[in-house]
Amino acid sequence: MSSTRIVTQLAPQRSTQYSNLARDLAEAEVLASPIGPGLQNVSLRSIAGQDYLQFDLPGPVTDEAVRLLASMAMLGGVFELFDAIGDVAGPLLRPVQTTRAAFISPDMAATRRYKGKTNEAFTHFLCNMAKYASDFHSADWSTLDVVDPLCGGGTTLFTALSLGADVAGLDVDRTDIESTASFITQYCRENRIALATKEERLRKLGARRWLFQIGRDDVRRCMLALGDAGRTRELLAGFGRPHLIVTDLPYGIQHSGPLHGLLADCLPGWAELLLSGGAIAFSWDSTRFDRQEMMALVGKVADLEVVDRPPYDRLAHRVDRVIKRRDVLVARRR
Repeated sequence: MSSTRIVTQLAPQRSTQYSNLARDLAEAEVLASPIGPGLQNVSLRSIAGQDYLQFDLPGPVTDEAVRLLASMAMLGGVFELFDAIGDVAGPLLRPVQTTRAAFISPDMAATRRYKGKTNEAFTHFLCNMAKYASDFHSADWSTLDVVDPLCGGGTTLFTALSLGADVAGLDVDRTDIESTASFITQYCRENRIALATKEERLRKLGARRWLFQIGRDDVRRCMLALGDAGRTRELLAGFGRPHLIVTDLPYGIQHSGPLHGLLADCLPGWAELLLSGGAIAFSWDSTRFDRQEMMALVGKVADLEVVDRPPYDRLAHRVDRVIKRRDVLVARRR
């Protein structure tokens, strides 16, 4: 069976701060995906001064392959590549029509601005890498539940919501949670999206919680809670056990000790919350806490198994002058 040579544009980044993000991570995302094991000759290539990811797809371009490629965070347009057609020398590109399905516009994550925000394309990448490593890698996003136990201003929640998942998050910062709850209400009102809201006080926990039902006929749940990440299970009671936990660890922690303490307190509870076969993906500033230390820490949690096979073992990348090296670790619930 003959293969099809494909090139895909790298996803453009709105900020020059993340200009090399797609170059660093696109290959890993494609190889981790369900079509990854069948691909050959995967590499970056420049065509007419533009960067592309090139690979050989076994057989013809199927609808499933197109759907998967369109869903990737680090990729843009998809093309068939020809060295020549007749007497016309290449490289020649034939566009492949792709459509990225979305429950709600990705602009929801892009529009929300707050101090310390994680890039929404990178957040999408984290969601995909968690899904690919789980037993639910081929499931539709509409069947999945995603939790961010350190949700800050909500980028993970809005990104996963756009993909089609039900989402829940919590944070100890009152300003972050209250402003995120207000943003959801304002965004849905301005974009004429049906929204039902319920606010609760969890008196036994001394916490507050917001429950949102978003959409009219096709409805998604979004739960927000104000409280400590070490009490994730109690604060999100009623949401259900998630398929995926996705989070970006706080960068304000300047030394490995506090970060070690945060994870030692929270990881066992997060692992217990995950469905069997589910996965957790998180990123952190690895200039101060290297990958081997992180793997050793996560490996102590009985229910978690670190995914460190290629390409999950090479997800480190530069962010800016402050965060010179950020890494990503993915682990599965046994």
